Amino acid sequence: MMDFANKNVLVVGVGISGNAAAETVKKLGASRVVLSDSKQEKDLKYDLSEVRSAGVELLFGAQENSLLDGVDLMILSPAVPVRVPLVQEAYKRSIPVISEIQLAYWLAKSPILAVTGTNGKTTTVTLLGDLMKTRYENAGVGGNIGVPLCREALRAGEESCLVAEISSYQMEATTEFKPHIAVVLNVTPDHVVRHGNLDVYQQMKEKMFAQQTAEDYLVLNYDNDKTRDMAKRARAQVCFFSRLAKLEEGAFVQDDWLTIVWRGQTCRLCRTDELKIKGGHNIENALAAAAAAFLGGARIPKIIDVLKEFPGVEHRIEPVDTVDGVPYYNDSKATNTDSAVKALESFDGHIVLIAGGDDKLTDLTDFMTLVRERADELILVGDAAARFKENALKLGYPAEHIHEAGYSMEEAVKKAHAISGPPQVVLLSPACASFDMYDGYEERGRDFKRLVKELKA
Repeated sequence: MMDFANKNVLVVGVGISGNAAAETVKKLGASRVVLSDSKQEKDLKYDLSEVRSAGVELLFGAQENSLLDGVDLMILSPAVPVRVPLVQEAYKRSIPVISEIQLAYWLAKSPILAVTGTNGKTTTVTLLGDLMKTRYENAGVGGNIGVPLCREALRAGEESCLVAEISSYQMEATTEFKPHIAVVLNVTPDHVVRHGNLDVYQQMKEKMFAQQTAEDYLVLNYDNDKTRDMAKRARAQVCFFSRLAKLEEGAFVQDDWLTIVWRGQTCRLCRTDELKIKGGHNIENALAAAAAAFLGGARIPKIIDVLKEFPGVEHRIEPVDTVDGVPYYNDSKATNTDSAVKALESFDGHIVLIAGGDDKLTDLTDFMTLVRERADELILVGDAAARFKENALKLGYPAEHIHEAGYSMEEAVKKAHAISGPPQVVLLSPACASFDMYDGYEERGRDFKRLVKELKA
């Protein structure tokens, strides 16, 4: 780990991670810390008063190469790609470039349990955090979940553990990161615009376990071809989980029971219908979290208790309310088609689906095929509406059941209320990012919930 005393540190990218990294290295003794963002301060929706009071300098606008003069270390926010000119110039000058995740790894005094994957990360990490808190009261939970991991590393301290949600963006500038337990849930097409292609995206996922040793554990989804194949490149002890297959060893479903078999020990946890979280994908998330917690030292009776009580996370097939006999569900976290498919599979048809937003331009065939099978009505919003409509029609979805609501969630909710009735459900599962209409999926989901509550009122 770097000794920050008398060091000159440049943090690039205002945001949850960047702000926390800047404050942390300043508190650790860095003589000068500059936080730079290419946007102007008035265009950033962050309160920077704490960053300023910590003694961090803030620079906004054009990022000239002179920013690098005298810099000993660059820390990147996850939203900043390594391809930007300032970062490339840092590499040319042999200035070390790291992520906030790597900073957290340097600071951590307890083992890290890290979870990545295209879908299911937040649910799995939240559940795993609850499971590990039964063993370590002070366990930290952070990363891509919206809590800076560097702060949690300092807070958790020694004789505890850190549970981390890790995205491909966070791994891009990470060169040193070795979790004691790594979990890879799945790999499906996503973030191709950022990484260029699916192979690079997968490489970012695999970086998470690349430095593990035989003392460590790697928990992999046996049902996903790409994650199952990762076992060939693992140096850690591999523990598979599977919803579909009975495994000789690992975590799996047997006769509707979540079961762990490991090193000759067999543990039945709970029945699938005892989980409060909905859908087959959540059985996978529960298996992954239970396996990681078991390997991390959580006791089986405590694992069982938490599995039965875990309510799920906000914005992931979250029940909002029932209006005129029709239940409304907020699945705003479905920012890609694979995640939306899992939501559609969680219901037995009769869905009034609200979809669309900031289009990731991924293939829509599987998604729209399932929409045709499960959704009675399709309401489209945002930038993606035209492409989604075109693909739905191409796959035989009836034109009279497609409705457009422009860039208005209010219009979409009103339309859903007008055309729905029992036994239907209204599901917001956009299959898109939110940035054409909102600052993030959280804001989108909360707006949807507000509008549903107003309908109810």
